[in-house]
Amino acid sequence: MRENAAARCDGDGAGYYGRNTGAARHAAALRSVRVAEYIHHVVIVIKENRTFDNLFATFPGADGTRYGQMKSGSKEVRIELKAVPLDGLCDFGHSYGNYLGDYDRGLMDGFNLEGGSKKCPGKAGTAPYQYVSPSQIRPYWDIAHQYVLADHLFTTQGSGSFTAHQDLIAGGTTIDKQTEALVDFPTHFPWGCDAPAGTVTSLLIAGSPPKYDSNPGPFPCLKYATLRDLLDARSITWKYYSPPEPHGTGALWDAFDAIKAVRDGTEWKTNVTHQPTVIFSDISNGTLPAVSWVVPDDVNSDHPGDASDTGPSWVASIVNAVGEASIGIQLRSSSFGTIGADSTIT
Repeated sequence: MRENAAARCDGDGAGYYGRNTGAARHAAALRSVRVAEYIHHVVIVIKENRTFDNLFATFPGADGTRYGQMKSGSKEVRIELKAVPLDGLCDFGHSYGNYLGDYDRGLMDGFNLEGGSKKCPGKAGTAPYQYVSPSQIRPYWDIAHQYVLADHLFTTQGSGSFTAHQDLIAGGTTIDKQTEALVDFPTHFPWGCDAPAGTVTSLLIAGSPPKYDSNPGPFPCLKYATLRDLLDARSITWKYYSPPEPHGTGALWDAFDAIKAVRDGTEWKTNVTHQPTVIFSDISNGTLPAVSWVVPDDVNSDHPGDASDTGPSWVASIVNAVGEASIGIQLRSSSFGTIGADSTIT
């Protein structure tokens, strides 16, 4: 996964386009001032299972690609990516094993050997060699045109949603002095402290190459530090807007359910909401915290295989709500990030 789009929303409406050289001039001017004077709110909007190229392969000026390599017997075939709708049915694999197969020791030619999921049985063939038609994701392109598009950011590990969501609150999943890191998914739902007894996770053990240990532990109720610790230490407000659990997608994507200090503390009720639409009332009431994570429900997540194309308009509604509220006028600037949680495709 690469970061899908990162947009900086300035209160005066000034925008940055691609690699605009004006950004360097602004950066130099800001070095002598505190960031807090310019950025009062950071809103991280999380999406699912989309790479940079899947959304921005043909974006003007960006470092995208329109081709991929495919293993065919002893040969490699160059495949042109084709435009597809956002609401496709195939949910290609995105576990660590799938990542290794796709990566193929750096040849990047194993995507055709993927399984196509329940709705697309059999080998994937040329199906993963695709990008979403820009007309289907116009809000993302509009944001990228107006502000900033980050085209050289990559995932911290080739894995799925559990560790990807941990990355977004902790910057990694290392649990043992840089030698062991969580990978893939816990064995049972919910993915966190609310999991049933006996639930364990898989690990990557440091080495060259890393060693994969399938489900040796630990129970997914973790004690490592997260951004929450840094924010609390500075008395900086934060909130995590998540779908409900255990019966909603919060059972999969609520990262703070796996952090013991939050799940077993008072912040589980004060700082973690179980309805992402609460962000709209917080914006309109002027109570938006300094740092927000916003997790969509399944329909608005862009997750492949869900037969939905409402994700872009959902993101636009959040950006517009900030812009239209009085808080958007009063603040000198805000910072938005739209981030794909995980993917290994294209």
